[in-house]
Amino acid sequence: MKLRTISRVARVTLCVGFVAGLFQIPVRASAQETGESLFKGKCAMCHGADGAGKTMMGEKLKIPDLHSFDVQKKSDADLTGTIAKGKDRMPAYEGKLSKEQIDLLVGFIRELGKKQ
Repeated sequence: MKLRTISRVARVTLCVGFVAGLFQIPVRASAQETGESLFKGKCAMCHGADGAGKTMMGEKLKIPDLHSFDVQKKSDADLTGTIAKGKDRMPAYEGKLSKEQIDLLVGFIRELGKKQ
């Protein structure tokens, strides 16, 4: 009887985790999470690992180089809005990333600007 209960709890826990992953429920930024790690996991496919946009998708969509003056002159609020709400073909990450995670990404974009 006890083993059956443990097994049932384990299955429910796995199902909840799976469903949360499907709906990409936002989680708080973990202590080890950095803007760079978030960028690599969520943004690099299109923007490239270095933020230059020199990927197949980046070139197809004419994604701007995140090091560029045009991107770096934007305010933090503008960058936050773009990440949260999306822009053109860029998907919105509001509801997928927490405010803290979006702030980490904005900080990472600012770091990219310093590496020109």
